[in-house]
Amino acid sequence: MSARIHQLNPHVVNRIAAGEVVERPASVVKELLENSVDALATRVEADIESGGQELIRITDNGEGIHADDLELAVTSHATSKIRSDADLDQVATLGFRGEALASIAAVSRFCIRTRPTNVSIGREVESTGGKTGEIRECGCPEGTTIEVRNLFFNTPARRRFLRKQSSEFGRISEQFSRIALANPRLHVVLRHNGRIVYELPTSANQVDRIRRFFGSELADRLIHVESRTAMDSGASTRVWGYVGEPSLSRSTRRSQFLFLNGRWIQDRSLQHALGEAYRGLLMTGRHPVCFLFLELPADQVDVNVHPTKTEVRFRDSQAVYRQLLRTLRDRFLQLEFSSAFQVPPQAASAAAASRELYIWSDSTVHPAPPAIRPTPGRPVPERLPAVPPGGPSREEARTPATSGAHGRHPTVDGLPLDLPSDLSRDEYVDGDRLSTAADAGAPEQQPESALDRLGQSTATDSAAVRRDSSGTRPEADFRAIQVHDCYLVVAGDDGLEIIDQHALHERILYENFRQRILGGQVESQRLLIPETIECSVLEAAILSEHRDLLRESGFEIHEFGGTTILLESHPVLIPRGSLVGILRDFAEQLERTDGKITRRDLLDRLLQTMSCRAAIKAGDRLTPEVMQELLRQRHLVDHSHHCPHGRPTAMKLSRNMLDRKFGRLG
Repeated sequence: MSARIHQLNPHVVNRIAAGEVVERPASVVKELLENSVDALATRVEADIESGGQELIRITDNGEGIHADDLELAVTSHATSKIRSDADLDQVATLGFRGEALASIAAVSRFCIRTRPTNVSIGREVESTGGKTGEIRECGCPEGTTIEVRNLFFNTPARRRFLRKQSSEFGRISEQFSRIALANPRLHVVLRHNGRIVYELPTSANQVDRIRRFFGSELADRLIHVESRTAMDSGASTRVWGYVGEPSLSRSTRRSQFLFLNGRWIQDRSLQHALGEAYRGLLMTGRHPVCFLFLELPADQVDVNVHPTKTEVRFRDSQAVYRQLLRTLRDRFLQLEFSSAFQVPPQAASAAAASRELYIWSDSTVHPAPPAIRPTPGRPVPERLPAVPPGGPSREEARTPATSGAHGRHPTVDGLPLDLPSDLSRDEYVDGDRLSTAADAGAPEQQPESALDRLGQSTATDSAAVRRDSSGTRPEADFRAIQVHDCYLVVAGDDGLEIIDQHALHERILYENFRQRILGGQVESQRLLIPETIECSVLEAAILSEHRDLLRESGFEIHEFGGTTILLESHPVLIPRGSLVGILRDFAEQLERTDGKITRRDLLDRLLQTMSCRAAIKAGDRLTPEVMQELLRQRHLVDHSHHCPHGRPTAMKLSRNMLDRKFGRLG
């Protein structure tokens, strides 16, 4: 006979509820900060030790808890915020379930000290693992102080799943920032291990809070939006806040902050409306930045959907969707993004004329002129291929390569290149935006190249520059053209091949980086003036946590105070302009994984980010030498048929297919 049904005792119930409400230290901070806001506090201080695992202390100057209610405060389903079923239809506070304190007390050493306004003596009560002691008198300021020590001390399995202190504190800071953004008139302080991380006085300007958390670079590029819509009941809904310019896009949605009546929420419908508003302004896979605040009557939304109260249901979700979409689109129609983000041709020409580039040979560094002509109306790319001083003449460059010879390889964005010095400046067809690659051969008897040091073959009698056993001619024997400043078209005996210049270069760089890192041969360049990177707390925590991996890859970073990271050195193969983008993209990718990733995959993601950022971009006009070298080096790396992200690098149109399309087959 099966076991009889029985009712669980309150201690077990609270332990189960803790699994839903208290997922990690950040969950505790969220619940306690929301209680302080509901208590009408004007100042809240959060003290954290060891990422919240050893101590979480929240102190506020709110209304406090009456002595007669103190014991009930740590009892499950006891609350002062609702009294009947009808109250659930119009919840106006952040908390209302009455589960948080009981759940937290069940998995920690818990203490409440409180003194209501106009009461001379405070009271305190302690609980260990859900077992509550007696209420005692104590001295304390007006308001409430809650201490949570040794979180998950009685659930070691849950404690083992916690991440490093820096990562857990990053999550805490994320919850802290949400409360601070939603309540700018609240004075908030956050300390970690006795050090002040944030102290934010009251402010009437929402952008001041945004600037403090995310830096001036982001705050200065926000667009204010606002609208109000009347409802049938006579009430109105208001949507207001700030959205980022398209250039502020991110690879994740973590920079999208949606608040409903002061509560941070996640809503797929609103996120979809946001994406629709930016349709055509962002690349695929990129997400806009936003800080949006929705104000609705309490009876128009149901917040009793999930224990964490981050998911809600709107009574008329389509109306909210349409209002948000219309608000953003109407605002964007008033703006001229192209003029705001495009460098004028005159400025681009001036930048090209004054830019000084460098190329690395085996032992020397030479200044070199840019080899990409700026296209009218297009900003000059940050990465410009460079040609070495001297080198063969145009006639020598057209001489066929001698078997067994190999050349010196200056680099373009980390790609070693055999470049004749004076080719291609006048070989562009500007009207058609095409350029042709000459049949350039490498001069004989030149020094060892950079690829030789990577253990890869660089001899010019390889498959890249000689006929193979099947009689097929290599790419070096053909003329290549660049179309749309994005694709290379190469003709062969068996048809046409269309190559994505960015995808191919990305694969080449990825294999170069991988070989160097696995061989311990990454060369770092120390910056004369270290570069500061303004991060969110979570990004700073992630980068600090993976400092050793970054150092292994050639990046040297240090904490500079607050949420600022100091970059002191970088891999020599990476163009300097890509450094900040690489670190930001890496942090965003790790945010998405939430730490559930192996070291091998972690390193692979970093290499993918480095190679993608450093590679030639779609829109970069290439010289014939660079095109020829890309074609040559594709045979020197593994898996050249796909980029590290899985996209194909080339597409082939066979001779048979062409003949069939043009009716040449009988």
